[in-house]
Amino acid sequence: MKNKILILTGALGDGHNKAAQAILEAARVYRPDVEVKVVDFLEWTHPYLHSVGKYCYMQWVKSLPSVYGYLYRKTRDDNTLSHWFKRMRSFSTDRMLEPLDEEKPTEVVSTFPGAAAAMSYLKANGFTSVPTCTVITDYTDHSYWIHPNTDRYLVGAEHVKLRSLRYRIPEHRIVVTGIPLRSPFMQTYDRLSLRDKHRLDRTMPTVLVMGGGHGLIGKQFLSVLQEKDELTAPVQFIFVCGRNEKLKMKLEEELGGGRTRHHIVITGFVDHVHELMALSDLIITKPGGLTVSEALALEPPMMLYKPIPGQEQDNAAYLVGLGAAMEAKNAADLRHQLQRLIENRSLLQHLKRNARSNRRKEGALRTLDAILETRRSSTEAPALSPIEYANA
Repeated sequence: MKNKILILTGALGDGHNKAAQAILEAARVYRPDVEVKVVDFLEWTHPYLHSVGKYCYMQWVKSLPSVYGYLYRKTRDDNTLSHWFKRMRSFSTDRMLEPLDEEKPTEVVSTFPGAAAAMSYLKANGFTSVPTCTVITDYTDHSYWIHPNTDRYLVGAEHVKLRSLRYRIPEHRIVVTGIPLRSPFMQTYDRLSLRDKHRLDRTMPTVLVMGGGHGLIGKQFLSVLQEKDELTAPVQFIFVCGRNEKLKMKLEEELGGGRTRHHIVITGFVDHVHELMALSDLIITKPGGLTVSEALALEPPMMLYKPIPGQEQDNAAYLVGLGAAMEAKNAADLRHQLQRLIENRSLLQHLKRNARSNRRKEGALRTLDAILETRRSSTEAPALSPIEYANA
């Protein structure tokens, strides 16, 4: 029977979608015999409330991060509160079953915790028996990812596996694959050639600022560039504002036209973030699971700023622990740390070496292999795994 993988993702943040697309791309290149379809679980089950729900969630996280962090910590372990949240079904059984019946997948993969919960519910109640995998898209554990009828958990690092064992998951059901990355982040690039391509100075210290669409760039951040004599040398800043057009216009108004002695480049949404990462000496970003994994793969040092209490704080702690990133606690600390890094090339190189030694460029291939292995029986004729195919 031909493998058909159905990936359920969710558009609350970009990471869930990026991981799903990485698996899809890996299958197209290394296992063209495997059919893969990606579906937005939230749009599938709540077609009318999808956009409203996403907006409300993002506003809640931005406006009340302390409340989000409190609930995150309180529900990390299996307890009365976390069980109560899990019992709050946010999907219609009929809406789940109809597409499952149409697609007839041989494996269902969830890169979004709500989808993992829905599939576990369907299996527990006898509506389906399809093998299911959950791809955890952060470097941390949390009960909202853990559901009793999940066949396999695919995680980004060994410490996530070790921490997940406390949820009484059999060890063989947790596989360390690395977080899936799209193919552009698996390549090697020439930094100077990329600077020429994007008309950037070859020699000036270059800092890529990401996460503008998620609240990273505000008045405090702008003060770092607008305070006189704080940064002793001119710096080349690239601001990626994503789809936040209002922020892009604000930055152009306040920083453009030679208003600072730094070289300022301001962009909206771009599809070549991998090139901007590869040409940069430093990335300032919020520590989303996919973003920091992409940076690890391309090796630029990271300055982590304004992590959301919860998974982003855990991601930051992991990266700082690896010695591949530094964390700025506030605008004054960011200004100090930025100056320190710009003046200390050996420190930048130290962070870069640590990133190189901890990168996992084959995360998508290993994830695909683990998904297929979930269903593969010992009686089937042996086939090349995606890893073996890539190395053949």
